[in-house]
Amino acid sequence: MNKLSNVDEYINSFPQGIKVILEQIRQTVRQKSPDAVESISYGMPAYKLNGKPLVYFAGYKNHIGFYATPTGHSEFAEELATYKQGKGSVQFPLNNPMPLDLISRIVAFRVRETLEK
Repeated sequence: MNKLSNVDEYINSFPQGIKVILEQIRQTVRQKSPDAVESISYGMPAYKLNGKPLVYFAGYKNHIGFYATPTGHSEFAEELATYKQGKGSVQFPLNNPMPLDLISRIVAFRVRETLEK
């Protein structure tokens, strides 16, 4: 895959069904953090607030990877417990409804946390 220069290119590189979900996540992040700077980092959509990483997400064949740094995951550990996780990441399966409300709350938490620092 060619190096993608922006989030539109990233999202448009996926099949239609995944594209729709990625755009929903993008809009959820933007709604909760309108001042965040959007870019591509580590090959995926990345959002920074006041120069600090906020969240990242990535599309895969069978899931969406969501990365809210360790604090975003630890704060919502109980709600994320049903999902496959790695260090600082969670996988939301594509064959289940995307938990946009949970993503929204995680982003809002990360915004508050970032602004308080």
